[in-house]
Amino acid sequence: MDIRIILPIIGDQFNKEVEKEVKQFISSGTTVDIKNLRRGTASIESVYDEALGSPDIIDKVVEAEKEGIDAVFVDCFGDPGVDAAREMVSIPVVGGFQPAVLTACLLAGRFTVVSVLPSVVPMIRNLCRKMGVESNLASIRYINTPVLDLLEKGSLLDKLYGELEKAVHQDGAEAIVLGCTGMLGLAKGLQEKASQNGVSLPVIDPTGAAIGFLELLVRNGITHSKVTFPVPTEKERRF
Repeated sequence: MDIRIILPIIGDQFNKEVEKEVKQFISSGTTVDIKNLRRGTASIESVYDEALGSPDIIDKVVEAEKEGIDAVFVDCFGDPGVDAAREMVSIPVVGGFQPAVLTACLLAGRFTVVSVLPSVVPMIRNLCRKMGVESNLASIRYINTPVLDLLEKGSLLDKLYGELEKAVHQDGAEAIVLGCTGMLGLAKGLQEKASQNGVSLPVIDPTGAAIGFLELLVRNGITHSKVTFPVPTEKERRF
């Protein structure tokens, strides 16, 4: 099985960390490669950023299918360009949000998303509304750290754990979803720290959830509905 990871930013500074992270989750016989954008932004922290990157994301998904890739992970929690890309291809395509949130709903009654900046809170809330899981959402919290600063681990675990505690004790969260795919290699440590402090709950890494979903879909020979995501009609389009 060949999975392509589209890292929807114009830099490659996250590539090595993403490759290291993904290797923890892929099954034997699954291969991955990573592609960055030619056109877009340095990070995605707004709807505007998503819009700028989406055309190249879609192009790269179409390219992946033509190359015989089995599935695509658009490596961003906001699922940029995912729905549009599904209209253009038949292979499975997921972002970080849907697999992570579906996993949370499977494992717990209410979950909190802990993300990066206040600017992404409305985006995540809209995604939850669109997916119909608002009643499962305990809260959306953030650590006030830009995406590009996530590579500097430093006090990142402590910041995340501080929000985890508030989510559990103030918001009634029963699971935690890391709300940025740039929060690499932190889910397990957070879950262990919570357990050591008497709180046993799942902390869901969106990358791990996405890879698991894609492998499941490919192995079962299923993909998104072309009734839901029909091929766009032929017409003149200008880029």
